[in-house]
Amino acid sequence: MKRKVVLTCAVTGDGPIHPKYPDYPITPAQIARACLDVAAAGASIVHIHGRDPETGLGNRSPAIFREIVERVRAVNRDVVINLTTGMGGTFVPDPENEAVAHPTTDVASAEDRVRHVIENLPEICTLDATTMNLEGGIAGAPDCIFMNTPGTLRRMADLIRTVKSKPEIEVFNPGDILLARKLVEDGHIDEPPLFQLCLGVKWSAPADVKTLVYMKDLLPENAVWSAFGISRFQMQIVALSTILGGHCRVGLEDNIYLERGVFATNAQLVERAGRIITDLGCQVATPDEAREIFGLSTETVSRSLASGG
Repeated sequence: MKRKVVLTCAVTGDGPIHPKYPDYPITPAQIARACLDVAAAGASIVHIHGRDPETGLGNRSPAIFREIVERVRAVNRDVVINLTTGMGGTFVPDPENEAVAHPTTDVASAEDRVRHVIENLPEICTLDATTMNLEGGIAGAPDCIFMNTPGTLRRMADLIRTVKSKPEIEVFNPGDILLARKLVEDGHIDEPPLFQLCLGVKWSAPADVKTLVYMKDLLPENAVWSAFGISRFQMQIVALSTILGGHCRVGLEDNIYLERGVFATNAQLVERAGRIITDLGCQVATPDEAREIFGLSTETVSRSLASGG
């Protein structure tokens, strides 16, 4: 029997949009449509961020997420929904005095960062076990820090457990894995843990085979894991992760190109990743197979569908 590989599509992040990219998903209707398109293309899971429909900027309002989830579930009640909790963790120091927060800082409480999870009951939500530098420069934005302190992570994980959503622990550096293992050992995250190895982000772990193998070997023995690569590394990491026994993520959040100078759609990225997985002798998991592989709570699945999200 061929091994089943769970394929996630991150249809839109919350970062700046390439000014020349046509029809990037921004509104709840557009984001939901992208989710439905990638599900039809074979994605097992859709990973969702919210954006302000007027400005296109990232928006973590529970109402925005609710509209996206309801639009998806009105058409497709099969695909697994994964909501981000990364928004609300961006500290932007004032370049003139780094002891002072720049007005673009968005640092929220643990409760605020998971409020949309509590209200929308996704089967999976992310938990970013990292603090890292992010370089500014886009549209004059200053340098910033994506900040997730251990205390905030503990509180977020505990709140996520109350609704039985499965945390997908996003790790960007080896030390992040050690912090996440401590959260698991202390009972804040149920076993077996689910990890996402995030590779190729500037100033974090590079997207290459040595790094992927090293980070994989740091995971708990019972961990289920997936990986993705940024930009031109996206499909390379799909292949490497599949070969090494992991699962995969693609999508416009991480890469907007099919090849140099050629913009991709989410569905095209899913289709290409699916071909790679198939050519390597595996099969893309159906949503129900993904639920079994990732150990999703049957209670959460039933309640999520019953609530429309």
